[in-house]
Amino acid sequence: MSARKIAIVPGDGIGPEIMEATISVLERTGFNAEWIRLEAGAESLEKGKPAMPEETVKAIGEIGTALKGPTTTPIGKGHVSANVTLRKALELFANVRPAVTMPGVKGYFSNANIDIIIVRENTEDLYAGIEYQAHPDVAQAIKVITRPGCARLCKYAFEMVKEQGRKKLTAVHKANIMKLTDGMFLEEFYKAAKDYPDIEAEDIIVDNCCMQLVTRPERFDVLVTENLYGDIVSDLCAGLVGGLGLAPGANIGEKCAVFEAVHGSAPDIAGKGIANPAALMFSAIMMLHHVGEHQLAEKLHTAILAVMKEGKNVTRDLGGTATTKDFADAVVAAAS
Repeated sequence: MSARKIAIVPGDGIGPEIMEATISVLERTGFNAEWIRLEAGAESLEKGKPAMPEETVKAIGEIGTALKGPTTTPIGKGHVSANVTLRKALELFANVRPAVTMPGVKGYFSNANIDIIIVRENTEDLYAGIEYQAHPDVAQAIKVITRPGCARLCKYAFEMVKEQGRKKLTAVHKANIMKLTDGMFLEEFYKAAKDYPDIEAEDIIVDNCCMQLVTRPERFDVLVTENLYGDIVSDLCAGLVGGLGLAPGANIGEKCAVFEAVHGSAPDIAGKGIANPAALMFSAIMMLHHVGEHQLAEKLHTAILAVMKEGKNVTRDLGGTATTKDFADAVVAAAS
């Protein structure tokens, strides 16, 4: 069988290190791929290009599947986010982020049985980036919500719940205040729910959702929400299970998909070989499921959990002393 083409964007900071470790694990456990390396982030900016170059976007669109490391976005100034550019250009409308209790990870919620998936709209809302300043003391941003965007997101979420054999989908919103925009989202949610009578459909206001997540997270199964709420809630859920270092993410479109670690580029530890590659490895497992490599995906998932549970070869953010390479080697050994 010929190798499957996979685009890779190493990213900034620790990105190249965790990408190398992840590819090493995939190759050593039997995944046959032709890796097409593409540039974005600081590497592109240094050459005078945009943070997400047009040629990178085009190549990912043609290849159809990509694995991406973190890229840095300056706060309040500088270049446009590489992630937002990519998602909008390729219509990667659904951002899927699981949050699952991990063995061996200590925290306030380590004894809880958390298994939540957040499905976040990925191209609209305030992330449309429509801002203007009509007066030196007044800046405004426009929230963009479209009916087609709501409809395709809700349909995707219900289909995912159905395919994975889950039972409940919760719409997260602020329709009590945002009556037109969030009201439209809620309308489309319940319209889609009529086609899935076996799935429990409910809705919750976003501030109440956050409170419920930190008091009884077990009540949630799958959450579907708009872009800004999803960005906040998904990070909150990551915190429930050990932090962004364990949080995978998938950006799904109708024609292609990009899988990425959702944490930052951590420039303070870049080049030291101590970064935790787990988030990117979990993202790669989502990628394997996407391309139909379910058996390998399950094997790697089981291996990573075994390494974390044993606790001998985990990185320092998980309480260990292992290097990035040590962690990768331990995963390969556990998968053998």
